[in-house]
Amino acid sequence: MKTNHKRDPGERDTMRPEYDFSGAARGRTAARYAEGTNVVVVGHDVLDVFPDSAAVNEALRALAPVIRRQRKIRKKTQRAAARN
Repeated sequence: MKTNHKRDPGERDTMRPEYDFSGAARGRTAARYAEGTNVVVVGHDVLDVFPDSAAVNEALRALAPVIRRQRKIRKKTQRAAARN
């Protein structure tokens, strides 16, 4: 199936000739991305503490209950302020 995409006259082709997509399948990884894959870039200054995704996830799981509690408190405070 070929699609007829018109190019913007100011757009130039930056595809290198050595790239070969003739065997590519469209949407092959779409399902994985739809599952909610997220990419987060960790700052260089904390790489010694978070060397891999397991370390990041462990820290976030430990921090998540605190953040959830703070959100609940903030919502209650906002509701109370709205009533007054």
